[in-house]
Order: sequence, then structure tokens, then C-alpha cells
Amino acid sequence: MFQKNQKKVLTAWTMYDWANSVHNLVIITVVFPMYFLATTSIKDSLGNIINDEVNFFGFHVQNSVLYSYTISVATLLLVLLNPILTPLADSSGRRKFFMKLFCYLGAASCAYFFFFTRDNVNWVVIAFGLSIVGWGGSIVFYNSFLPEIATEDRFDNLSARGFMMGYIGSVLLLVFNLVMIMKPEMVGLSQADTESGLTARITFLTVGLWWALFAQIPFYYLPKDKVKRLKGEVFSSSFRELRKVLGELRQNNLIKRFLLAFLFYDMGVMTVIYVATIFADKELHIEKTGLIVTLLLIQLIAIPGSFLASWLSGKFGNTKALLIEIFIWSLMPLAAYFTTTANEFYVIAAVVGLVMGGIQSLSRSTYAKLIPDDTKDTASYFGFYDIVEKIAITLGTLLFGVVEQLTGDMRNSVLVILVFFIIGFLLLMRIPSKNIYKG
Repeated sequence: MFQKNQKKVLTAWTMYDWANSVHNLVIITVVFPMYFLATTSIKDSLGNIINDEVNFFGFHVQNSVLYSYTISVATLLLVLLNPILTPLADSSGRRKFFMKLFCYLGAASCAYFFFFTRDNVNWVVIAFGLSIVGWGGSIVFYNSFLPEIATEDRFDNLSARGFMMGYIGSVLLLVFNLVMIMKPEMVGLSQADTESGLTARITFLTVGLWWALFAQIPFYYLPKDKVKRLKGEVFSSSFRELRKVLGELRQNNLIKRFLLAFLFYDMGVMTVIYVATIFADKELHIEKTGLIVTLLLIQLIAIPGSFLASWLSGKFGNTKALLIEIFIWSLMPLAAYFTTTANEFYVIAAVVGLVMGGIQSLSRSTYAKLIPDDTKDTASYFGFYDIVEKIAITLGTLLFGVVEQLTGDMRNSVLVILVFFIIGFLLLMRIPSKNIYKG
């Protein structure tokens, strides 16, 4: 039987956050969206955008809306895949195999962005969606190792450590990439390479390499797969496992209540994370240098923010700690709606950084505490958690894009995010606040 709380295994587990978080920061948040908007927009001689529509396989759509819809479709695909693959991983004993499969899919997709030009936007959009599928698919299996490698008293702190490692690793790679973009001569390139977009495209390649290479650490130390032969009953075994876990979930009122609350407040969190850069660019016209510095500060502030959430959960219990975080989060879209200057945006960004890592790490550890003791189906359980998160991303970004498209004003979409947080807050209030939800 695998021994829990082994220091080297716990540290190796957090290294997957280090490996994959570069996708969220470099691809989702900073470099890729800026390059995507720049590449898919036509400007006049003064630098003003005169056309921001993209011909996507015959459909004409605004580049920012296409960006939002791509995220929605990719996460919807994960919603469809996870109910099949997570129970299959449990029944076949191939949890690490699936984690590797999605990891390499995501890393390879990021590397493909090296070939991103206006002439192949359609295929890049597909690769962008696949990078999200790879990231989200690997995360569900990664998260499922948490209750297997650690005891419950370490969940909050270990989850926070994982997010801390993710923020540090992603910031380090982003700083290197920004130096390459802004001072290309320092790495043997030229200003012409930056102007042509070559340095940005090399950035995407480094993300794929970083992700795949550092993932080898958790792949080596995490518990090995205990492969079981299914003898031609692959999908029937998968669905039996799914029905089993679904039946257990139906009988656990706390898990049902938590997942419903998580759905709504995570719609707010993930939508902010995915569209903040586009909002700052299109609505506030913040200079890219200032925006990049802000995003870096958010990552750094999120490190103590993760441990602040862990401290709050230890003092007040998980639910009250999450309620505090959600309340702070709910103030951000309201403030963003009235924001008109870069300085106002920077203040909002600093507060977002404080609660961003905290609410994510605490949500993960809280759900892990709700899983029944000694369960062997952790991938299936976290599969449902991931499904809810992906539905949150799908609905959040989809509604954000729809409201913008219907009203022609992204600020109206920001108010929709506020509604998500309010509903999530009210639903979470139904769950008692304890340090450990057992008994």
C-alpha cells in the first residue's frame, strides 16, 4: 500500500502546477491573447484598428468573440470527455497514463503556435482549443492524486503550495520571454524579429517545452499505474464506474451543495481570468508594457494570497474562508464596470491577485475533504469537480461573449460576472463551515 505524506512525492506533485501553469499565464493571460488580437486585426497607418473580424471557416466573427467562443467550445469538449475518461482511468488503473496523454496534447498544441500567422488563423484557433483540452484534461487526473498522496490535514496547505509553485514557475518563464520580446538582442535575436512576431512565436514554443519537460518530475514520483485488464469491456466498465460514483454523489448532500455553489462562483473567477487581458486591451487601451507588469504583479501577489486562504480556512473553516474570498471577488466586476483609467485597473488587478490563488487552492482542497474516506475512485470524483469547473468556464465565457455581441459593449458583460458571484455566495452559505467535513 502506498505510504502517504512522503515529502519527495508531495513536492513532486506540486511540480505539475509549476509545469502547466505557464499555459494559463503565457497562453491564456498575457502573450497569446495580445498576439492573437494583433495578428487578427487590420490597422491603418496611424495604428487604429479598422477591421477586427476573422473569417473562421466562412463565419465572420470579432476576434475577441472568437477567442471567447473557442474557450467555451474547448471546455465543453472536456465536459463531454471527462465522464467517460475519469471512470475509465479508475477502472483500468491508468490514471497517470491519461494525465500524460493530455499533458503532451496541451504542450504540443502550444508548440504549434510557433507557426501562427494570419494565413493559418483557423488551425491556430483549433490548436488553441486543444491546448485548453490538454491542460484541463491533465489537471483532473493531477488533482485526483491529492487524496492519494496526502492525509486530510495537509490538503489545504499542499493545495496552496501547488498554486504557489505554479505562480513562481510561470512568472519565471514569462519574465524570460518578455526579455526576449522586449530586448531580443540579449538572446541573440534582433528588433526585427520582435516586429515580425518571431520572438512571440518562440515564446509559445518555450511554453510547450517547459510544460512537457517539468512534467517528468511528477510523472516519475507519483504512484505508478496499477493496470487492470478490462477484457474488451472498456466502455461498459467505464460506465459502471461512472454510475457507482454518481450514486455516491447523489447521497452526499454536502458535495451536491458545494458543487452547485462552486459552479456559479467559479463562473465568475474563470471568466475574469480568461477575459481580463482582452478587457484591458479593448476597453481601457492600456499599454502592453503596463498590462504585462500588472499581470506579473498579480501572479506574485497570488502567492501569499494562496496561503492567506489556507490560514483563513484553519481559523474560520473552509466555507467561511471561501465566503470571504467570494465577497472580495464580487467587488471586482462592479469596480471594473466603472473603471476608466489604467491606475484604477491596476488597483483592481492587485486585489484580484490576492484572492485569485486563494479561492482556487481552497476550492480544490475543500472538495478533497468532501470525498469519502478511503475511496479508490478519486479520478472519478475529481472528474465531476472538473466537469463543474469546465461548465463554469463554458457558460461564463459564452455568456460574456454573447452579451458583448448583442449589446456591443464589453462592460455589460462585466456586470454578468457580478451576478455569478452573488448566486455562488448565497448557495455556499447553505454549507456549514468546518475545518473537516466528515461525520
